[in-house]
Amino acid sequence: MREKFQFLPEADSVRVWAVAGSPLSLIIGYLVLVNIWAFALMGFDKRRAKRKGARRIRERTLFLSALLGGGLGAFLGMWVFRHKTKHWYFVAGIPLITLAEAALGVWLYVMLR
Repeated sequence: MREKFQFLPEADSVRVWAVAGSPLSLIIGYLVLVNIWAFALMGFDKRRAKRKGARRIRERTLFLSALLGGGLGAFLGMWVFRHKTKHWYFVAGIPLITLAEAALGVWLYVMLR
């Protein structure tokens, strides 16, 4: 008995991404939004810090926004608003997160090139 083989055409990557949208544009859009969000969180928390008894943003939320890709926004927010610059774990942690994210981006760029 002869087996039937079904030959499917291979997907051309250019056509697939033309329909689905480029993953690079989605990634860049995500990173822009999360960095704006991290920057805004720093400014919002600084404004709240000046008010007595105002509810503040948790430090772990600020770190999480940096870890989710907003390291640069959090770093810029720290220095623009002069917020959390007396805490050693922010002064050391946020730049390290930013450098790790940049290194990951460069590594991905080189590997996918």
